[in-house]
Parts: sequence; structure tokens; C-alpha cells
Amino acid sequence: MASQVDKIESPPMVETKTARYLGSKQRSSLGDGASDPEKIAVCDRPELQRRLKSRHLQMIAIGGTLGTGLFIGSGGAIAKSGPAGALIAYIFVGTIVYSVVTSLGEMATYIPISGAFTNYAARFIDPSLGFSMGWIYWFSWAMTYALELTATGLIIQYWDSRISIGIFIGVFWIVITAINFLPVSFYGEFEFWFSSIKVLTVLGFLIFGICIDAGAGQHGYLGFHTWGNPGAFAPYLITDNDALAKFVGFWAVLVQAGFSYQGTELVGIAAGETENPRKNVPAAIKKTFYRILFFFVFTVFFIGLLIPSDNPSLLSSASDATASPFVIAAQLAGVKVLPSIINAVLLFVVLSAANSNVYSGSRILVGLADASLAPAFLKWTTKRGVPYTAVLFTAAFGLLAFLNLSTNAGKVFEWLLNITAVAGFISWASINACHIAFMRALAVRNIRRDTLPYKAMWQPYFAWYGLFFNVLIILTNGFTAFIPWNTTDFFVAYLSVIIFLVMYVCHKIVCKTRFVKAEEADIDTGCLDHDDTVWSISVPTTLWGKFWAWAC
Repeated sequence: MASQVDKIESPPMVETKTARYLGSKQRSSLGDGASDPEKIAVCDRPELQRRLKSRHLQMIAIGGTLGTGLFIGSGGAIAKSGPAGALIAYIFVGTIVYSVVTSLGEMATYIPISGAFTNYAARFIDPSLGFSMGWIYWFSWAMTYALELTATGLIIQYWDSRISIGIFIGVFWIVITAINFLPVSFYGEFEFWFSSIKVLTVLGFLIFGICIDAGAGQHGYLGFHTWGNPGAFAPYLITDNDALAKFVGFWAVLVQAGFSYQGTELVGIAAGETENPRKNVPAAIKKTFYRILFFFVFTVFFIGLLIPSDNPSLLSSASDATASPFVIAAQLAGVKVLPSIINAVLLFVVLSAANSNVYSGSRILVGLADASLAPAFLKWTTKRGVPYTAVLFTAAFGLLAFLNLSTNAGKVFEWLLNITAVAGFISWASINACHIAFMRALAVRNIRRDTLPYKAMWQPYFAWYGLFFNVLIILTNGFTAFIPWNTTDFFVAYLSVIIFLVMYVCHKIVCKTRFVKAEEADIDTGCLDHDDTVWSISVPTTLWGKFWAWAC
């Protein structure tokens, strides 16, 4: 790819930039001849290809977060902490997420490689961290794929409960797996349209929320009535101390909000297959803050205005439209047609999530294999850049969804799913830690961060901020198991942490790894500094083109 010019039709004003992609043809070296591309031997690099366009990456950044956590889980957040408590929790966790994506953006723009942050952990901090974090993160995506396949059946049963979910698990497993065997541009295209549906749904709900709150529903003007009755904050678990009960509710929602935001880091995973990462990755990262504010914070805000926190439907355990706060809000307003529409949207939501599960899981495996933390066959690719062994290995775990057809086997599936509980938070904490180590490695080499393609704001303080609160949430995510003590709930909350620590310690003992010193950190392999690839960038001239460039 490094010698290929991607030609894009553009108006007379065309800006060209050079970007370095060290794929199957070349790799940087610290030894003699590193400056001569003809002398760089890189036959062991995975042959992924840069086929994701800017619009693909932008929608991957959006679609990675707009999932069932927002469309269904946000209702539970309102029930646990009240409208104000949930709103504050989502804003607070949003700042943590932004610290993560800015940290990841600075590294992924400078070193856009397959596996992204699993490789960064191994190269900047400790190979054992890269191993343990990478594998538990991969497992979370693989198991979530099985969960999403199960959800497709449950959603379709909303229309006809007589149909077995096993049929849809099988059908959608074939469809999603087949999509991921196509070149990455096809994944980007599918995700683009799936995400567009989700974005339009959220925008539609926000407009709906404004209208209903202003008086268009059957109850007339609502305003902030739910903040007064039953109240802006809701007590949770504690019965003898109202202030403490409201704080407990707020803290419980932090974990739930974190689950809703997980997937934002897909930008870093996709950076290794994105055209012109110097331009497109920073553009996706910079707009993340506004997307978090607009899609998550505003949605939670309007849900809190339209639905009282004591509405029993908010705590429904269903996976279809009946559990969505979007539908509950419409029912309270007297709108009858919305449930089936939302259920159809939820089907697209879980299919989009399943598509992302296989993609991200397979690319994490490629990164692990590239760092010698997984078998080498997992980085085998087709001529069109598809890591087919990693895709098949990840997709195979989706078949575990069939365990849900049996009650006893379903219990096994639940415990396997528990392993993924805080895998996202572990990854986020690792990303912040990697960025701190990355900045130290730059300082040792006297490389000013001002010279980087993308410079993250408020560093290193913002990275430390994210690291501290991610670790704090990991350690306290199972606090409800102590109120009162429940052994099962304790292991459900901390099983993933225990397995992560066991994997880390075992790898360190067996492989005798050591922490990476700042001066030894490899910030050269895969770096963008000396590539001769030329990317043609069209500058939009029409009003619609300029709007699309701004929005995406």
C-alpha cells in the first residue's frame, strides 16, 4: 500500500499529504539502513490494507457507542439514580471516555497499527500487560457477539413469540461472519448505514422529546415535573440514610454509563486500516466530545424529563422494545405506533454491534499475534487484506449463543459473559497508562509533542485523570455485592479482574518479562514519519459537501 496512490476525484483545490503506512511491504528499523526503504525487511507484518474512508471511520466512531446501552440500558440508569443523578453520571463518565480517546488518538495517529492499544501496552509498559489486557478484551468482544446474536432472536420474538431464537442465531451468525470475510471497506460500508439508522433514530427521539415536553403529548406541558416528583435524585439499596442511598445510586450508574460508552475505542482499532490516518483519525477523535454530549447526554436528559424514575417499566429485564425508554416515553405520551418502529431499530442496533464485535475482535487477535502474544497463524490474511483465521476464530465463539436454548447451558453462558464485566474499563485504564508511557518515551528522545500529527489536550493531567477514575470504577464496580453481602454478585463483578490478574502474573512468570524503560520503548515500528504514500484529499465546495465534512 505504501507505494500506491489513492486517487480521488477532487475540485481544482487539492491538498496532498504524506502518510506512512508500514504494512506488508516495509517496516521501520532502528538498525543500519533504516532510512532506506529497500533495506527494510518486514515479511512478518500482517497484510492489512487501508481501505476505510473518512466517512467509514466517522460512523464507526459513532456507531461503536450507540448500542443497547443507550437504547435500553439508559432507562435503568434513570431508575437507579433519578434524572439528575443519571445526567451527572453520564457527563462525568463522558469526560473519562474523552480522556481515553484523546490519549488513544495521539498514539494511533503517530503509530496506526493493527491491534492498536494491545500493541502499545506491550511496547510501552510491559508485554505481560499487553497479553492479559489484549486477551480479556478480545474475549469480551467474542462473548458479546454471542450475546448480540441471542438478542436478535429475542427482538424478533416481539412480533411472534412462537419462533425459536435458534433460527435467528444461526441465520445472523452466517450473515455477520460472511460480511467480515469481505474486504474491510465492506465492513465500513455496512457500519456506515447501520450507524446512520441509529443516528437518525436518536435525532428523531430528541425532536420527539422536545415536542412532548413542550406539551404535544396527552398530558400537556411537562417541563421539569419529574425532577420535582418523584425527585431529581433517586435512592438505591440503602433504606436508612437517604443522602447515602442517592450517592449509591449515582455510583451504580457510573458503571452502567461506562458500559454504554464502550466501543468508542474502535477508532484506534480501525486506525490501522484507515486511509490517510494523519487526517482521518484526528478528525474522528476531535468530534468524539461533541457526539458524547449530543447523543448521550441529551438523550439521558430528555428521558429523565419524560419518564418518572419510579416507573416500573424502566427496570424491565426484556431485550426488545418493551424495555426501551424511547418506547416507554412514547406510551406515556399516548403515541401508539412507536414500539414496532423502535423494535426494528433495535434489530439494526444489535446487528451493527455484532458486526463490530467480529471486526474488532479479529483485529485485536492480529495485533496480539503480531506482538508474539498469540499464535502466528492468527495474522494470516487474504490477498485483499482480510485476516480470515482471526475472523473465523472470533466468530466461532458466537456459536456459544446456542447455549441459551437450554436452561442449564444458559447458566454456563451467563458465567462466561461475566468474565467480560469490566474488560472495557481495564482496556481504558491501559490506554491512559500507555499514553503516559508514550509521552515519557517521546521526552527521552527529545521529540516535542507539538510535532505530532495530533496532540491530545491537557496532558499528562487528562491521562492521569482517566487512569485514576477507570481504576477506581474497576475496583468499586461490585460494591452492591456488599449491600448486603452476596457471594454470587461478588464473583459476577470481579471475575474479569481476577482472571486478568491471573493471566498477567502467569505470563510474567512463564515468559520472565520486565517493565519497559522509557528509553527502550518502541515508538518507531509502524510510525508515520517517513512514509512516501500520497493521499489526495478533496476539499468540499458545495454547501452539502461542507455540511457533510463538518458532521462527519
